[in-house]
Amino acid sequence: MSDSTLPLAGKKGLIVGVANDRSIAWGCARAARDQGADLVLSCLNEKAVRYVAPLAEQVDAPLHTCDVEKAGDLEALVARAAEHLGRIDFVVHSIAWAPLEDLHGQVIDSSSTGFARAMEVSCHSFATLAKLCAPHMSAGGSMVTMSYLGADEAVPHYGLMGPVKAALESLVRYMAMELGPRGIRVHAVSPGPILTRAASGIAAFDELMESAIRKAPLGRLVTLEEIAQLSTFLCSDASSGMTGQTIYVDGGCHAVA
Repeated sequence: MSDSTLPLAGKKGLIVGVANDRSIAWGCARAARDQGADLVLSCLNEKAVRYVAPLAEQVDAPLHTCDVEKAGDLEALVARAAEHLGRIDFVVHSIAWAPLEDLHGQVIDSSSTGFARAMEVSCHSFATLAKLCAPHMSAGGSMVTMSYLGADEAVPHYGLMGPVKAALESLVRYMAMELGPRGIRVHAVSPGPILTRAASGIAAFDELMESAIRKAPLGRLVTLEEIAQLSTFLCSDASSGMTGQTIYVDGGCHAVA
């Protein structure tokens, strides 16, 4: 990891939301470490630790629990990350959640409480994370979150998460405007459907994946590695002239009707 030619050599990163070895956050962590970064990882709670701790060991990263709905958890995570790393050069935010009873129903039937919780966990937590991390990014850096095509189009069965992800993509643009003068770039990565723990909560997800394969010009689903490579590019100096974008890695689904 001492090879100075690696794209993320010397970079320090916080990756939030590792759930297991199929999660996008884990793909990003593995790719970032392979590219030379030093990392701190988080998972939801102690129950998740037994799945994530072996992964954290693989990338030589401290692991902390963080439930963004618990007061003080994000603050404690960022403080520990900054203490361990010395500074923060990039942040990957890969968490999303909605109550199943709201996610599986019509958007017009969603409860105000469920909608608000989905928005807090999946969207506003990125703004809070940015506020906490920015003071530790004095040399600038990059912040990346995860979206989906359902933010821009009405996708069957995606339900409540569509409006929430639309808000997240708007948040990215405003954060880019506000943090740009500090040299901090902000992006949303919009992957095609991939079978993660979070995705398993979406009704008829198999149908969604089959539809993506039929629609995609590449004729296939994207891989965890492809999502991670785009994310780590956005965390590297190679993307220094870019900010405020939602960038698709979905086999071209977004480009065709």
